Amino acid sequence: MSSRRSRSRPSGASRITDDQIADLVSKLQQLLPELRNRCSDKVSAAKVLQETCNYIRNLHREVDDLSERLSELLATTDTAQAAIIRSLLMQ
Repeated sequence: MSSRRSRSRPSGASRITDDQIADLVSKLQQLLPELRNRCSDKVSAAKVLQETCNYIRNLHREVDDLSERLSELLATTDTAQAAIIRSLLMQ
């Protein structure tokens, strides 16, 4: 057993089983576009976690880019149009 899993836990904390971890990794894999169509037994848990980190980083970049584009759009539109866009975003 690895030292990561044998660390002491507060009393009453539930222990996650290997089957539960495998199930969660499989579910996570289904959320990743790069790995969605691969068989779960062909992709290691480490690869799924690595791809998850990459995917989240890419999503953050995309959000930053879109936020910047929106800011530029709002800065170049007149006040009435900007108010409409803002109201749509608040819904």
